[in-house]
Amino acid sequence: MKTLVIIVHPTMENSLINKRWKEELEKFPEKFTVHDLYEAYPDGNINVEKEQKLIEAYDKIIFQFPFYWFSSPPLLKKWFDEVLLYGWAYGSKSGYKLKNKKIALAISTGVDQKGYSESGKYKYTMDELLRPFELTFGYVKADYKNPFVYYGSEEHEPSPEFIEKSIPLYLDFIGKL
Repeated sequence: MKTLVIIVHPTMENSLINKRWKEELEKFPEKFTVHDLYEAYPDGNINVEKEQKLIEAYDKIIFQFPFYWFSSPPLLKKWFDEVLLYGWAYGSKSGYKLKNKKIALAISTGVDQKGYSESGKYKYTMDELLRPFELTFGYVKADYKNPFVYYGSEEHEPSPEFIEKSIPLYLDFIGKL
């Protein structure tokens, strides 16, 4: 079964890593459906019914985004608020449309892994910072998997080698989902 990859990057044209990941995924349309939220909804007006039908059609879903202010870009939060509705995503006998669907995050960060540790720059681990996502997907009874995090894109001034090194790691992560 194909994997749905929901990409959330407000300035994809300026991205290095997320743009490259998207390009690579699009080479394999038989394996991945790539859905770019900022491309689909440049005005921020989400078609809830369309999004719900899309989610219902897949058993494996990845949310791909850069780590912004210790969270996701704002359109993903809006997507959660508008798409994961009572009666569809939770809270009724007909709800829980994400139940048992494998869901994971694929995240790029500007800071290296040490920065996201108790002794690092931010004093919090990535697991702690991603807890709201884990709780959200647990609440809707999805099968939340450990995230793929590619650290240090800004600190390493991403060379083509640094970016290309991420591709097989990301594809391997999705393949094991």
